[in-house]
Amino acid sequence: MDIRYPATTFDSAALGSELAAVRASHPGDETAMRKAILARFKEILNAGRADLEQRLLADGNGRRCAAGLSRLQDGLIRALFDFVTGYIYRKGTPSTSEHMAIVATGGYGRGLLAPRSDIDLLFLLPYKQTPWGESVVELILYVLWDLGLKVGHATRSVDQCVALSRSDMTIRTALLDARLITGSPELFAELQKRFRADVTHGTGRAFVEAKLTERDERHARTGESRYRVEPNIKDGKGGIRDLHTLHWLLKYLHGLEPDSGAVDAGLFSDDEFRSFRRCEDFLWTVRCHLHFISKRPEERLTFDVQQSLAERLGYNQRGTMRAVERFMKHYFLVAREVGELTLVVCAGLEMQQMKTAPSLARFLSPLTWRMRRGIRKRTDFKVENGRLTYVSADVFRQNPVNIIRMFKLAQEFDVAFHPDAIRLVRQSLRMIDDAMRNDAEANRLFLEILTATVSVERILRQMNEAGVLGRFVPEFGR
Repeated sequence: MDIRYPATTFDSAALGSELAAVRASHPGDETAMRKAILARFKEILNAGRADLEQRLLADGNGRRCAAGLSRLQDGLIRALFDFVTGYIYRKGTPSTSEHMAIVATGGYGRGLLAPRSDIDLLFLLPYKQTPWGESVVELILYVLWDLGLKVGHATRSVDQCVALSRSDMTIRTALLDARLITGSPELFAELQKRFRADVTHGTGRAFVEAKLTERDERHARTGESRYRVEPNIKDGKGGIRDLHTLHWLLKYLHGLEPDSGAVDAGLFSDDEFRSFRRCEDFLWTVRCHLHFISKRPEERLTFDVQQSLAERLGYNQRGTMRAVERFMKHYFLVAREVGELTLVVCAGLEMQQMKTAPSLARFLSPLTWRMRRGIRKRTDFKVENGRLTYVSADVFRQNPVNIIRMFKLAQEFDVAFHPDAIRLVRQSLRMIDDAMRNDAEANRLFLEILTATVSVERILRQMNEAGVLGRFVPEFGR
């Protein structure tokens, strides 16, 4: 029997029937049966990946490719589970302790999978492990490993999941994106209910602190600058993981995805939502191409792959700028856009929690009442909930030099920005023109920023992420 399936839409039940036929054709020969089944799975997996790579080359949609790879993996796991529990370790009437749900967690749980990424699985049980459950899990994992897949896995009861996620933020984050692949929907529903009631409820502040601290530590490991010659598109500054941080915060605090629902709730503006989607689409496209080219879970844009990626993505030489240079320039522009987006949205979510997160704590210092009053009396700005913001929304329209002045105040008083202030700056960048660049007061303030004894690097980074530095000093934007 040889049934061909479209790469991402094959019928798992039909495949299960085919596997049963394979089993029947090898009576008493367990080794031959497993070898034949493994060969069929490899055929489907390789054909599916090849088909999705061709689709990616045709339409250039990396997010669609990643979703297709996730569906392909789902189908294989469903068919494998049905076969193992229906023919190998079959139970006539399973007891309540012999129910199981296979759950995708982490990135796989979000329904997006890069071609060579790990797959993270939770084998969810109602109570403790049983010999039946142990045998089912073991056989499924052996097949997946023999397929060459790297599988992150855990076998836990609902109680264990809740207890561990309370104490381990990594496990908590992975379960935040949990998605049922196959098995008992009632068991999975119980996990979701317990997770919301016993883990996430009332712990938003701690989660914000943990995720933004984790982000800072990750940036420190991969390099604080997003303009590295061989950037890491997953963990580097301005990479996919920064978008994941926004996703986690929105989902944990509000139960929302970064989509139109977040816009309706006032957590994203329309422009910010479009920016998120645009950056996510580009980064997923680059990442999928990179995995297909390297044939491994490579996340760095090394010199040896940049030219091939530029060709795959359709960049051509223009004037004196080579295709690879145009590609990398586009990448850095997207990385900067991710930085601008995360700066504003994360700050806004922090404000809602009324908690200073560690990632911004170094920007803050206790401001006395006298200092706050001084800022309010002598400038067009004020400090609100520990963050610098404007008094009137026309602050930059009345005097564009206030854009530079705002950053000077943040440096002088060691205070963070209110998200509304950064949003207004980004909306006002067109006001930074030749007249402002030649303005004596603007240049005086900028020189004071450069020659200050503290926080020079921080303020320049923030000016760059807000788009101000490249406009005021065009050489920085080239």
